Amino acid sequence: MLTQVSIFIIAIAFAVLVIYLIKTLKAAQGSLDKVTQTLQEVQKTVDELSYEVKQTVRHANDITADVDHKLKQVEPVMESVKNLGEVLSEVTLAAKQASTALMTRLQKARSAASSTSRTEKAIKSTTANRPLTATERTVQSYNATYGEPAGKPAKNWLGYVDIAAGVWQKMRQ
Repeated sequence: MLTQVSIFIIAIAFAVLVIYLIKTLKAAQGSLDKVTQTLQEVQKTVDELSYEVKQTVRHANDITADVDHKLKQVEPVMESVKNLGEVLSEVTLAAKQASTALMTRLQKARSAASSTSRTEKAIKSTTANRPLTATERTVQSYNATYGEPAGKPAKNWLGYVDIAAGVWQKMRQ
């Protein structure tokens, strides 16, 4: 009888073990079902987002191509602006040089008319002995090359600027 009681206890223990295993497996199966459902939803969301991302990338590529095309169209305008800036710089330099030359001529004419006293002659002799600055040498060279006879009146310096701008434009072309 001891064997029968032992077998009976083993059978009951095995039945209890099987019942707990069944409950554990059902809980695991429920969790796996939920995980499967969540993964399906995530897959669906990823597919939808993938389509939208592809559309966004295509749109960005179109915008990039459009911007590149427009930049290529604007490039000659920017080059023209750069050239215009160089021309204006040259015109400004020419106007400055012409203005300096005109002022120097007017000052020389004024000083020649009023240089009758000895003190003025002494001042001229001391300034004549000092070394000339670069600007004064440039003006002096310009006057020696393009200077007008004393009998002619000074020309309009704007005319020189117009001529210089025209020559510059012809040289650029």
